[in-house]
Amino acid sequence: MRHVYIRGILALVWLAAAIFSGVRGSVEMAAFYTLLGGVCLYSAYAVWKKERNRD
Repeated sequence: MRHVYIRGILALVWLAAAIFSGVRGSVEMAAFYTLLGGVCLYSAYAVWKKERNRD
């Protein structure tokens, strides 16, 4: 379960970087960081759901 938390935290870091990049005006990097954050969130959710159904 620890890896789900780590992936979730990494996703939040990427999304924070996306917000920061958007504020600074770098739209391309904001989109890239948003994509990375979304992939991390999806991965964490998929693993969490898989482990929850296994119990």
